[in-house]
Formats: sequence, C-alpha cells, structure tokens
Amino acid sequence: MSQEQIEAVLARAEREGVAFVDLQFTDFLGNLKNCTIPSYRLREALLRGVWIDGSSIEGFARIHESDMFLMPDPTTYALLPWRNSAEGGKVARLICDVYKPNHEPFEGDPRNILKRVLAEAQAMGFEYYTGPEVEFFLFPRDASGQIVLESKGNGYYFNLVVDEAHAIKREIISALSELGICSESATYEVANNQHEIDLHYDQALKTADNTITLKMAAKFIAFRHNFYASFMPKPFYGINGSAMHTHQSLWRDGVNAFYDPTNVYGLSQTALQFLAGQLAYAREIAAVFAPTVNSYKRLTPGYEAPVYICWARINRSALIRVPQVSRGYEEMATRLEIRSPDPSSNPYLTFAVLLKAGLEGIKQGLEAPKPVEEDVYGFDDARLQQYYIHKLPGSLEEALHLMEQGTVVRQVMGEYTFQRYLEAKRQEWDAFRTHVTDWELNRYLEVL
Repeated sequence: MSQEQIEAVLARAEREGVAFVDLQFTDFLGNLKNCTIPSYRLREALLRGVWIDGSSIEGFARIHESDMFLMPDPTTYALLPWRNSAEGGKVARLICDVYKPNHEPFEGDPRNILKRVLAEAQAMGFEYYTGPEVEFFLFPRDASGQIVLESKGNGYYFNLVVDEAHAIKREIISALSELGICSESATYEVANNQHEIDLHYDQALKTADNTITLKMAAKFIAFRHNFYASFMPKPFYGINGSAMHTHQSLWRDGVNAFYDPTNVYGLSQTALQFLAGQLAYAREIAAVFAPTVNSYKRLTPGYEAPVYICWARINRSALIRVPQVSRGYEEMATRLEIRSPDPSSNPYLTFAVLLKAGLEGIKQGLEAPKPVEEDVYGFDDARLQQYYIHKLPGSLEEALHLMEQGTVVRQVMGEYTFQRYLEAKRQEWDAFRTHVTDWELNRYLEVL
C-alpha cells in the first residue's frame, strides 16, 4: 500500500471519530474473524501489521509455527453502521491479508489463495468478474433467544410482504450502501422466510470481500431485530434451499472476452472453453463450492438446484446457464451463471476454484458440449448417458474423494491448505456419519 493510501485512511478515521477498528479475515471454512484495535494503533497496523496467534484459527497453523500478522487492505476501510453507538464509540473495519513472520503471504489465507489465481488469470491477460446472488433465511427468535423454525409471512418470489423480515432486509441493503457496497436487487425467494440479495458485478476479489460483509451485516442486523439470518443451504426438507448463484466473465483490456455476436448465444470461443473447463472439473471442485454435509441436501432434483453437469440458456436444471441480456447491452453483459455454489462456502475459495477450472479449460482448449434445453430432472440414466451428462457428487464424502483424486483444488490451495481442508471436512463427515438422526429413530425404532 502507498503512503498516500495510509494517510487517507488515517484522515478519514479521525474525521469520522472512529474509536475502534475491526481487522477482519476468514479462516478456510469461511468463518469471519476479528482482531479489534483502538484507533490510536491504526497507523502502526497500516505500516507494520498486527500480530495474531494462527494456531487458534481453523486450518491456519500448528502451535510451534503459529506467529502470523494481519496486513490491512486500505481499500476496504468502512464504518460499520450497526456498531456506531454513542456509548461505545464508532467502529470501522479493514479486511486484511495474512502474512508469515518472513513477510511472505500465508499460503493458507483464503484471500491470498484467490489473489494467486487472479494473478494467473492476469498473466493470461484476463480480469475475472463475478456477481453472486446470495440467498438466506430469516428466522424469528423467541423470548429466550432460541430460533423459531416455523414459517412466517408469505414471502414468495416478488411478493411484496410488509412484515418484520421485509424491514430487516431493507436495513441490510441500507447498511451495505453505507459501506459502499451496491446491491443490484433484493427479492423474496421461493421458500417462506427466504430472501436474496444480488451483489453488484465487479472484480472477484471485491465481490468476495462484499459477500463476507453481506453475511456479517445480515447476521448483526437480524439479531438486533430478534431474528437470525441463516446461510445454511437446506434448513428444511421439501422446500428449496439457499444458493449462491454466481455470474462470471473474463475481461481483457476493458473488453468482455466472453462476447462474440457471431457465435452461439453470443459466447466467444474463450467463454465456451471457460465453460467447458468448469463442466469438466465440476465434480472435483464441488467440495469447495458446496462444502458442508447439508450442501448435498440442497443438490437434489426438483428444487431448482443443479444436479446434472450440463449447460443451457433457459434451463434452470443445468449447472451453468447463459442469462438473457437486454438488446444493446450484449457486449457489456454477456456472462455465465454457475448455479452450484451455496452461501455456506468461503467466497474466496469458491471464486478461486471456479476461475482455475475455467482457466484450465482455456489452456487445454476444451470443447464445450452441446447445450441441453430440456428439463434434465426428467432424464433417466439411459437418456443421461445419451447426452454424456454426469451428476454432481451426492454427498460430502463423495465430493471429498473426488477432490482428493483430482488436481484443481490441490493446485489452487497448495498442499498445506489442501490437506488441512480435507482433514477438517472429513472430520465433519465422520461426525455426521456416526450421529443418529431423528429420521432414523422415526423410521426404525418401533419397527425393528
């Protein structure tokens, strides 16, 4: 960072009367971490960083190699609207990169992992842009603070329901605006209590930062209204789960590299190869974009969730869709929408593996299969074989096996983080596998 950037942040913090600064980063599971400093330490933090104990953070370091430091990114400075009380003083935040004592970027820092793949794209002449559609549920809490799981209101897509949840969503959008984060739209989704906020299309590092900020804002603001914002992919059986559909494109020298008016759906050869790469590697990167046991309860046929690895324009059962674009905006807005990620994923890692898979498609000159505009949910196995359509993994266990056998995630994360991610996720699967569920008790207890 430049001295000019440092002075600009310091001047703004002083002008805004900031008392404390939250230095933020994520572990590899996507959990937001904070290190709070008083404002008088801000200059030192910007110049030299702030030391932390990495051994206490999931996936970061063993005890004997735990010293690390946070280096704030001055472009991420913002006041936190929900933490600016008259009593406690104003609080600002800075998103940080994590460094080792030798001043090298820490290989297990998810933000640094995304930066590495973005640098690979840049070396090929590309900038990667994304626009995530973040879905979540809002649940009321009772007098004891426990979540009430019954549905509330009639919040279907585009229904304008005036209730507490609607007010909370408006407050979230307003808070994001104060943080300098633009949202394209906010809607009710298919399931009761389900909401969606679509973030402005931008460079992938910025939209990853904005995604973790959105999740933080939603949780803080909902809690203040005695609600809970949950980004769990599938909280209920029998209704749609929450996704993080991600719109994406590559740009070269200020021009959309995905656009070619002479080709199918206006997609360039670059776009088709990028798409082919994501289809080819979808199974082995699934454990990153669908990282929890619960993620695979969402990825089932019939709930607008992609299960089958194919692409289309209109077909919402396809893994990748080519959204319709208003006439006259084709060159600017032509893009791909990948529908498999969910909001429990770490956006830095998700964007990193999506980009890497797409770049591999370009490097290898992969050929995209023909688009499938039929409802693939109705295909039997013979029809799937006829179209050469494979399925996403059906469980976290299968996804982890495919990830371990593959190459893309290992290349993206590096061996250090790859092994720790694999270990953490296998522990999660084993905990689920050995747990006796209510479904088992209801089905077997009285009949066996």
